[in-house]
Amino acid sequence: MTPDASMRASRSAGVAYAGAAYLLWGVLPLYFLLLVPTGPWEVVAWRVLLSFVFCVLLLTVTRGWAALAVIVRQPKLLGLTALAGLLIYVNWQVFLIGTLTGNVVETSLGYFINPIATVLLGVFVLKERIRRLQWAAIGIAAVAVIVIIVFHGEFPWIALSLTASFGVYGLIKKKIGPAVDAVSGLTLESLWLIPIAVVQLLLVATTPEGLTMGQNGVWHAVLLAFAGVATAVPLLLFAAGARRIDLTVIGMIQFITPVMQFVIGAAVLGEAMPPERWVGFVIVWIAIAVFVADLLLTAGRSRRSGPTELL
Repeated sequence: MTPDASMRASRSAGVAYAGAAYLLWGVLPLYFLLLVPTGPWEVVAWRVLLSFVFCVLLLTVTRGWAALAVIVRQPKLLGLTALAGLLIYVNWQVFLIGTLTGNVVETSLGYFINPIATVLLGVFVLKERIRRLQWAAIGIAAVAVIVIIVFHGEFPWIALSLTASFGVYGLIKKKIGPAVDAVSGLTLESLWLIPIAVVQLLLVATTPEGLTMGQNGVWHAVLLAFAGVATAVPLLLFAAGARRIDLTVIGMIQFITPVMQFVIGAAVLGEAMPPERWVGFVIVWIAIAVFVADLLLTAGRSRRSGPTELL
């Protein structure tokens, strides 16, 4: 196979991996709704514990313990994985609360805004310079949030919490860079969260409803047991895809998830979409259109001036 053919094959595989990750993230609300009557606090606790078990199995199968041992000997990397773990915990918990309380549409809003928030983090934290169209997209998105707060009468805390937690999580992962592979990173992030998960299970066990694992039939127990797999697989697919395709393609593909979640919330689950909420979402979509247009224009200029750098 020629180098060009090999690169094309790698990019095709990257699109497939990343696309599969975002498709899985898009249908996760439906999966977690199948876990009712399990509440969000218990689901996240099992998600943490079973993700760790799944990652340990993967490390064993792929012989990745040596790579993990290298990371463990570096305190700075360990600290960053702990911070990443706390951020992804917040993201998981808020996402489950939103999903299981009839707010799937608002969770989609958070992931619609996330790419633009990531750009802002790059500007203020990494001191990156951004283009005029990107500033325009940020401004339009800010107007959308204000419209939703003022006219819908509710502060979109679920959406903004998801945006902030996943945005900063991505920033931490960028700082970690290639020093921590996907499986080792998720293993450590889950490890730091085990005490929180155990406390949550103990607290849930003291409530009148108690723990639901094994109390609602075999099918429910099996679905709940696969929470770890449902958590880890999309993250690993995303990591595999991001190594093979450029940022522009990732920027396009990532909108699969919020679009699917919006459709599930509004069309499948029948969540309320009053006119003022539609106005807010339309403004968000205008911001996204400006953002994507900037990505396309930049990619076109890059192709004319030279090869696009791969992630």
